[in-house]
Amino acid sequence: MELLEDLKNFIIPGRTMLNTVLVSQILKRLTFRWSPYLLVALLILSINNAQSAGYRPALFGSQETPSTKISLFPKWQGTLERYFKEKDLPDQPCESSIFSRCHLQEWSEFLDEIRNKSRLQQIHAVNTEMNRTRYIVDPRNYGVPDYWATPKQFLRRDGDCEDYAISKYLSLRALGVPASNLRILVLQDLNLRLAHAVLIVYHKGRALLLDNQIKHVVDTRKVHHYKPIYSINEQFWWLHRS
Repeated sequence: MELLEDLKNFIIPGRTMLNTVLVSQILKRLTFRWSPYLLVALLILSINNAQSAGYRPALFGSQETPSTKISLFPKWQGTLERYFKEKDLPDQPCESSIFSRCHLQEWSEFLDEIRNKSRLQQIHAVNTEMNRTRYIVDPRNYGVPDYWATPKQFLRRDGDCEDYAISKYLSLRALGVPASNLRILVLQDLNLRLAHAVLIVYHKGRALLLDNQIKHVVDTRKVHHYKPIYSINEQFWWLHRS
């Protein structure tokens, strides 16, 4: 029984590594015959512990420094403020020039259709649905070099890369995904030599990439031509370094 109690505590709480001192002590109390089997068990359990503890894999091999100073990003703050104000939209016919609840009905119906699906199915569905929207650059769409749109603006006027990412982010938030599992990531596309924005979703120990340039959701470990600059959600922002 004493050995079993030790096994329960072999992982350092809140960490993704083994308590090597305790493991060494346990191995000394076992015969050589059983040691390899224990090591395999410890490895499997450590992986499960990392996933349940909210493990966050590095994004494209970068190191990140967190900060709570969201005020450094007024475009993102402005997008969130406009989004929450849109919850008080007036009831107007769809033909009205005033944006109303009617214009968001299709988006709301889509979210309702997938609300009871598994989390992974929701992630795939949101990515597919938002990627159907037409791409258009900000200077042509809004007459400014860079504009971060809300879902209502994106669904009505189309948008560019960060607008896809924002609409996916807020769609998943509306479905109950916590902000801590989501990040809008601004990066450099090394192939195109252009700045780009995508959505990262942390799900069961993996960092999933939702990208308007890639049809399907993929694990970030399978993509090698992106260099992260910074990522952000409603609570923090992270500076990325190679």
